[in-house]
Amino acid sequence: MKSIKSHMRLAALAAAVSATTLAHAQTLEMTSVYPGTFPIIGEIGQEIGKRMDLISGGDLSLNFNEPGALVPAPEAWDAVSTGAVDAAWYSPGFAQGIIPSAAMFTSVPFGPEAPEYLAWYYHGGGQEIWEEISAGHNVKPVLCSTIPPEASGWFREPIETLDDLQGKKMRFFGLGARVMEKLGVSAQTLPVGDTVPALELGTIDAAEISMPALDLALGMNNYASHYYFPGWHQQTSLFSLLINLDVWNDLGERNQAIVNEVCRSAVTESIAWGEAIQFDALAQLQEQGVTLHTWSAEILEAMRTAWLEVVDELSEDADFARTWASYSEFRENYAIWRDLGYLR
Repeated sequence: MKSIKSHMRLAALAAAVSATTLAHAQTLEMTSVYPGTFPIIGEIGQEIGKRMDLISGGDLSLNFNEPGALVPAPEAWDAVSTGAVDAAWYSPGFAQGIIPSAAMFTSVPFGPEAPEYLAWYYHGGGQEIWEEISAGHNVKPVLCSTIPPEASGWFREPIETLDDLQGKKMRFFGLGARVMEKLGVSAQTLPVGDTVPALELGTIDAAEISMPALDLALGMNNYASHYYFPGWHQQTSLFSLLINLDVWNDLGERNQAIVNEVCRSAVTESIAWGEAIQFDALAQLQEQGVTLHTWSAEILEAMRTAWLEVVDELSEDADFARTWASYSEFRENYAIWRDLGYLR
């Protein structure tokens, strides 16, 4: 009898614990600026929610919603800030119009490769600065993915001189768009999903989107055949999970730790995955008639000069200035290790 009563008490306790867990289970609705079908950046955006649900035993769920399903993609930052949505799968560079320093936490023209960029972000002060800036907008950013260099443009005709860029209407992202404007390009920051139709319809003359694997999946080569490298504007790109700060604070220490660990895992996976699939994509693009180009030394130098002018202009913003100072100091200190430790 005693054994039966003991089992009954244990069963009741288990039921009570289960009921408590379910009562406190948290489901976050996440909007995305990238379709879930996009290689890596869309697919990982969908996958992180499944991993959080599994690791938490159902205590934390993150529902991926396609762009526009909850809010239009350009409104994702404001929607998270105000609490209209719980979270967003996002590139901070899209918030550049609201926060001049935001793009520094996605990519930096003529910036570092992934290991150095991540070193600054995680251990050189970048994360602390970005979290402080974002907190002023009621947003908690969590670095959650990174990809290899992007290409720097699809054009219908070869670009042989700076004059060939004059007057071009071109989709361009982040800080690189400011550089292109200084070179006579009419740069437009379009969501990725709107770029292909714009190129097809002739609304724009040229475009940069992403790495070759994604550009191939989008069919960019159907509308332009001259493909330019290197991706001077995005040597690596960081992607973030944005969470409304009030929602984040309500998650509790355990679920916050789950978010952080799932995202750190995604950072590692995404860079390895990205590096593994580019050469096959490039081979396919060449088979389909795409001509691969590298920018001339003259054009690259003009881009670098224009970038330093952009830095001077943006440094009038205090947050950009302190972000740039932190980033630059880290790179200067890192240089001895970069030069000694790596083959060049």
